[in-house]
Amino acid sequence: MSLAIDGGTPVRTRPMPAREAFGPAEEAELFACIRHYRSLGQDPPYNGKWHQLFSNAFAEFQGGGHALPVSSGTGAVYVALAALGLPQGSVVLTSPVTCAGVIGAIHALGFRPKVVDSAVDSLNIDAEQVIRRIDDDVRGIVITHSGGEPVDVPSIIRAIGSKNIAVLEDCSQATGASINGEKVGTWGHIAAFSTMYRKNLAAGASSGLVYTKDFALFRQALSLSDRGKPLWRLDLNLNDPGNVLHPALNWNSSEMSNAIGLASLRRLDDTNKRRRDFLDGLFSKLKARDSVCYPGQFHEGFAPFYYPLFVDPKRVPVSAERFALAVQAEGIPLGAKYGCVVNTWPWTEDLVTDSFVPKNAVSTRDRSFNLHLHENYGHQEADDIVAAIEKVAKHFSR
Repeated sequence: MSLAIDGGTPVRTRPMPAREAFGPAEEAELFACIRHYRSLGQDPPYNGKWHQLFSNAFAEFQGGGHALPVSSGTGAVYVALAALGLPQGSVVLTSPVTCAGVIGAIHALGFRPKVVDSAVDSLNIDAEQVIRRIDDDVRGIVITHSGGEPVDVPSIIRAIGSKNIAVLEDCSQATGASINGEKVGTWGHIAAFSTMYRKNLAAGASSGLVYTKDFALFRQALSLSDRGKPLWRLDLNLNDPGNVLHPALNWNSSEMSNAIGLASLRRLDDTNKRRRDFLDGLFSKLKARDSVCYPGQFHEGFAPFYYPLFVDPKRVPVSAERFALAVQAEGIPLGAKYGCVVNTWPWTEDLVTDSFVPKNAVSTRDRSFNLHLHENYGHQEADDIVAAIEKVAKHFSR
């Protein structure tokens, strides 16, 4: 049987089921927002009713604390990192697998990014790798929970010990994930979340959240999100630039995004559970068929955004990328070679502190592919994924 990549008939000919993150509940909340402001004869502002509703609901979801919707996930990283008040020129450790916006924010704020390697067989960092990269110049760390896998932040914090290093959790791909039963974002000093349209918690095209349990940090973030305004000072004319506290940018969220996000948040636990259930079923099928593809770490604390599947090099005499491209051609959505590895970006060469190569991260990337998934994948999708992998494995194993 010819592979689809060679002109054969693919295993799956119909599209995967639509996610429909903007569903009836999101539509209803959005129109409730619109009707509210029409009834008042007002245009929807920023920092309005749904801003507060979404803020309060997300803080409650996190188990308490303070939440601040902003206009993007990158904006959330920028505001959260700025709120920490690190000295100019500070070295900030960063995960090797992250978004370009993280490196951009570190650089834009006048800090120097220093890459940490991931753990073995993982795209995420661990305490052992962090300790290897700490020196006296390090003042902060951005810990990215990539793919929905929660990093063991408590172990990293214990390893840092009494060193004066601020911890920012980048939860952009892992909203709702947990470590020891506690949500990601609650362990560090402050956290950033992306809620853009493809994320598990989706609040529209481009949006994000800043979260912290520290009220002083929250106030700092609040001011930094809206041009330096002391938004808690109701006695001041906040439209007068003379009353701002410091130079800052405008990262305000929109009421429409907040309404969509509020509805999405109400079903987030179910969203993440259905994704975990799908992966549990897929892994059982792969194991039962003695597949050449196998999973890495997985547990109930995951909030899957994508999932890396490893390709056994002892059983398939081609690269994981070539194998994945053939599986993709069989109608299976995936990322054949993940591009979010910092040291592979030429533009970062003059930004990072040194020429360190995160060998574990590169090795994990080169031996795996990222399976795309969402909560509407079911048994048929799992069967088709397994069938596509088997078809490709049989072809390359001949």
